[in-house]
Amino acid sequence: MNYERLYQFRHRKTDQTQRQLVWNEIAPFIHKEMNRPNRVLDPAAGLGEFINAVPAAERWAVDQHAYSEGTYAPGVTSVVSDILDADLPEGYFDGIFISNFLEHLPSPDAVSTFLEKMASLTAPGGRIAIMGPNFRYCKNDYFDMADHVTILTHRSVEEHLVAAGFSPERVEGRFLPYSFGGRLPPAPALVRLYLDQPLAWRALGKQFLVIARR
Repeated sequence: MNYERLYQFRHRKTDQTQRQLVWNEIAPFIHKEMNRPNRVLDPAAGLGEFINAVPAAERWAVDQHAYSEGTYAPGVTSVVSDILDADLPEGYFDGIFISNFLEHLPSPDAVSTFLEKMASLTAPGGRIAIMGPNFRYCKNDYFDMADHVTILTHRSVEEHLVAAGFSPERVEGRFLPYSFGGRLPPAPALVRLYLDQPLAWRALGKQFLVIARR
């Protein structure tokens, strides 16, 4: 599948600058919930919305696609590779964040293999945070995405993490709305307000957030 063409089509109506402004609110929130790790890895970084905004001392971005110079913020270490083949320091990162990636993997076994790799890269006591569409709450839209292959809920991700050697600390079945094209308020101030109101998550949230400790 030509993912570059796919994502260009999918996000053709999305203002990338506005999208980054939204992530500028989400990334610090998740960083805080992960106990403010210093060395953060985004193993499926894409255009870098999260890794560019997270306030960590050391930031690493891995993606299979070689994006143009300037995609990642100054100071971000960029690695172009399949994450399973990437040459990364083991037991090094005290924070790993994965957003909207596991559902693209071809099977539960592939999810397990990926998370075992993440466990090998995580320092003892470090945390992993995983966000993604929760099939339980968006089943009517889940397979409208051409690259959504594996069904996942917050509970199945929790079990996957335990099997990979992590201990879940926080499991939110409802966190963010399904997509940036949905009902997520685009103004940074409104995003900040939404994140501070867990009751709003219960009404609008269709993506899970699971945080676990190595």
